[in-house]
Amino acid sequence: MMTEKKNPNDETLSAAIITLEDITTNPSTPKNIKKNLSDLVIELKKQEYSVSVRASNAISVLDEITQDPNMPSYVRVTLWQAVSTLERIRE
Repeated sequence: MMTEKKNPNDETLSAAIITLEDITTNPSTPKNIKKNLSDLVIELKKQEYSVSVRASNAISVLDEITQDPNMPSYVRVTLWQAVSTLERIRE
C-alpha cells in the first residue's frame, strides 16, 4: 500500500494562507488591506507557478503592504508571521 507524501512546502503555504485569511476576516482590519490580502491569497492558491515562486512573489507583496503607515500594529506583526512562514519554503 502506497501512501502519498504531502509536499512540506504545500503544508507551509497552506499555513501562510490560513494566517492571511484570518487577517482578512478580522473586522478591525482596514478595508484596503483586506482587499490586498484577499487578492494575494487568490494568487497563492493558483497552481500556475511553483510553490516557491508563489511564496517569493507573496513575500514581495507583503513587504509592500507592511509599509502602510495606517496599518494597525497587530496586523503588521501577523503579516510578518506570514512572511516568516513563506520564507521557509524552498525549491
